[in-house]
Amino acid sequence: MSIHILGIRHHGPGSARNVKTFLERLQPDMILVEGPQEGDDLLRWSQHSELKPPVAILAFRPDKPAHAVFYPFAEFSPEWQAIQHGATNSVPVRFMDLPLVYRFAFESEQASPAEGLESTGTPPVEEEHVEALHDHRDPLRHLAEAAGFNDGERWWDQMFEQRVNNDDIFEAVGEAMRALRQTLPNRENRTEQLREAYMRKMIRQAEKEGYQKIAVICGAWHAPALETMPKQKDDEALLKGLTKVKVETTWIPWTYDRLSFASGYGAGILSPGWYHHVWNFPNDDGTQWMTNVARLFRSRDIDTSVAHIIEAVRLAESLASLRGRSKAGLDELNEAALAVLCGGEPILLELIREALIVSDTIGTVPSAIPKPPLLQDVEKTQKRLRMPAEAGIKELLLDLRESLHLERSIFLHRLLLLEITWGHLQHVRGKGTFKEQWQLRWEPEYSIRIIEKGNWGNTLEEAVTQYVANEAGEAATLGVVSGLLEKVIPAELPRATEALIARIDGLAAATGDVLQLLEVLPSLATASRYGNVRQTDQEMLLGILQSMIARVCVSLPPACVSIDDDAATTITVHLHQLSDTIALLDIPEQRQAWYETLQQIADHRQAAPLVSGYSTRLLADAKVIDSEALEARFARALSRAENPAAAASWIEGFLKGSGSLLILDLRLWSLVNRWVRDLQEPDFVALLPLMRRTFSQFSHAERRKIGEKARQEDAGLAPVEVLDTTALDPTRARQGLPVILQLLGLQRSGIATDKPA
Repeated sequence: MSIHILGIRHHGPGSARNVKTFLERLQPDMILVEGPQEGDDLLRWSQHSELKPPVAILAFRPDKPAHAVFYPFAEFSPEWQAIQHGATNSVPVRFMDLPLVYRFAFESEQASPAEGLESTGTPPVEEEHVEALHDHRDPLRHLAEAAGFNDGERWWDQMFEQRVNNDDIFEAVGEAMRALRQTLPNRENRTEQLREAYMRKMIRQAEKEGYQKIAVICGAWHAPALETMPKQKDDEALLKGLTKVKVETTWIPWTYDRLSFASGYGAGILSPGWYHHVWNFPNDDGTQWMTNVARLFRSRDIDTSVAHIIEAVRLAESLASLRGRSKAGLDELNEAALAVLCGGEPILLELIREALIVSDTIGTVPSAIPKPPLLQDVEKTQKRLRMPAEAGIKELLLDLRESLHLERSIFLHRLLLLEITWGHLQHVRGKGTFKEQWQLRWEPEYSIRIIEKGNWGNTLEEAVTQYVANEAGEAATLGVVSGLLEKVIPAELPRATEALIARIDGLAAATGDVLQLLEVLPSLATASRYGNVRQTDQEMLLGILQSMIARVCVSLPPACVSIDDDAATTITVHLHQLSDTIALLDIPEQRQAWYETLQQIADHRQAAPLVSGYSTRLLADAKVIDSEALEARFARALSRAENPAAAASWIEGFLKGSGSLLILDLRLWSLVNRWVRDLQEPDFVALLPLMRRTFSQFSHAERRKIGEKARQEDAGLAPVEVLDTTALDPTRARQGLPVILQLLGLQRSGIATDKPA
């Protein structure tokens, strides 16, 4: 009987190659792999054609899905190669790590209720223990520092990934780890002690079952603890009395960029794309890598020739030779690429890092693998809509007039309601159109969020409906419920829409705060007006809108009396939005009631001047008041009897958003100009900041024209007048038409016309 402990670096292609070679030579009859014992049932899928790494075992508590952990595998992971060897040669493979039913329970006991647990299942770590945790998770950094390297991954890459002769490599790794464990202070935490005790238990169990050649693949740090077996009773005492919780597992796709995260067995690598290259092209001298870089640059329209590739490879080889290395590594290749291919531009090297060194590769898993119902429903929908999960950023333009595109939009909007931000809505080309621009990027953590929301329903539609109804029930303000309704309308959830509208009706009837009503009306009007693009019934919502607007028309005039400047500014914003809302709904009775409300505000002597001025402006824009009535209101607001500060505030409200009124309307210009000229010097100095604020809102061109107009009057020049089209003589105008048409090339010379102008 023989037991072979193979200490490896997780996700190391050199370790993976060494494990594969060792197992082919040893031909063991049992393989034990560091990993969650709950994953044993998943190993039967390891050779399924649709299970393509990078993938991960997702383990979670069904009662607390957020308490979860991932065990990722890449093609170049030593554990994956061990699993594949076992499946190919009909050798039993078992995971030997501490079962998560114990580990999750233990971690829950260690975490305080206030702190909770991280999504990776790792309990919060106190600051003084961070260094200890780093020591046993990445002990290679100490060896790297001793060898003059700045990090463990670069040292491992140089010493193992590029190493030609790996005879007795596992003995060397074990010896190095023993020295580290003896030299470093004793910083083993209880979780690690339990894990190593259970690994030894699994080795003893394999021995009792009669296996003769047992291969044990584990993280290098654990190798010494498994080579020297303590007494069995000591391990049994350590494991005795552990509590359990329920745990479920499944396979999920993983991504190379997520391999840098310390999850599961705590391993993370910085260069998964590079390691993928090393695994598939172990004898590459840099030529294949630089070819990949050139292909990447050409896809981005960056000129790169064969000569660039040759010179970059030569430079990388020269750098390796100067540093006493047998082969160019990633550092040398990066420096050569920066100098030759990137022209010294670090931003291009960052492109190489993202696309090649890290890479956005994502794995696939069979759809038949058992999963929680909601996750299964989401994945089936992804497959039906031909929207595969992709690690890279993907732009998606949807035309909602096409049934497939509409279904995709509904699907993405429903996921957003569950706080699963796979898709980010970038731009909608105008209100009421049929275009949506999305940006998609899948993250493995979304699987956990989907599972976590599974308690709301087994299908996406059911889960979103129940979740939204619960959110609406807990919401205390109209703004929150209105925001939910805006998101629900494009998700086409009739039951949720009805629940939200009923909730809005109840809150609107109970509130006496007119500002709350003003805040939500624009979004509700948009939903009412454009919801029918998705064939959603909005009759109920329209009725509530009309009732809310009627309440606003009654309550708004008193709300504009005796308020401070900040409240007045807020109300003017709402007035603008509500005017647009009423124009959008286009209901004559509603529009008339709104104009009457604005007139009450404009005529109220105690209304805030800013609000009164802006109300007058809205009435003028809608042509509700004629020019004579407008001039009378202007004169009254700017009369000597009025407070100069109130007059300035009234002007600010009237001119809000546009200075063209002063430029084009000579009568208004004269009124404002005369008022400014008649101000006493103390009043002028006091009002100057307010006037500057008013004019700062105008565009640069408007301010320039106003200044020129004021200078002309100061210099005694006649101001440039705007053409009054009502004073034109039609007969004289008609005589000029032939010349104009000839200049435009629309009529031959000498041909006149008697047609009316």
